[in-house]
Amino acid sequence: MANIVPDSFKTDLLGGVFDFDSGGSTFKLALYTSLAGFSTATTAYTTTNEVSSSGTNYTAGGNTLTNNGVAISSNIAYVDFADLTFSSVTLTALGALIYKGTSNEAVLVLDFGGSKTATNGDFVIQFPTADSSNAIIRLGDA
Repeated sequence: MANIVPDSFKTDLLGGVFDFDSGGSTFKLALYTSLAGFSTATTAYTTTNEVSSSGTNYTAGGNTLTNNGVAISSNIAYVDFADLTFSSVTLTALGALIYKGTSNEAVLVLDFGGSKTATNGDFVIQFPTADSSNAIIRLGDA
C-alpha cells in the first residue's frame, strides 16, 4: 500500500475547508497498527486500529502537528509540517492519519512501508524535505 489522498480531502480543499497557512487550521497525526480500513473513501479520523494508549504516552487522537505553512517553487505549492516526536513510548505502528484537529476531516493516510517500533523511547515522524519535489503535500504542474 502507498500513501492515500482521500477524495474527501480533494473536494474539501477546493471547498475551503482547510487552511494550511501557518496559524490556520489545526492538524493532528494519529498512529495506526493497520491501514486495512483506509482508502480513497476515507473521510475522517477513526479510532479503529489506532495504536493503543494503554501503557504508553500515546493518547487517542495522536498529537498536534506544527504547520510551517505554505510555499511555492517551480509552479508547485507545498505544505510543510515540523517533525513530530511521541516521547517515551512503547508502540508499533504501520502508518498514520493526518487530519483536521477541530473537525476530524481526513487529509492524508501515511503508509510507513512496514511496522515501525519504539520500546520505551521516542517514536519520530520525520517529514520529507520541504520543497516542490519532496514535501508531504504538493499541488501543481509536474
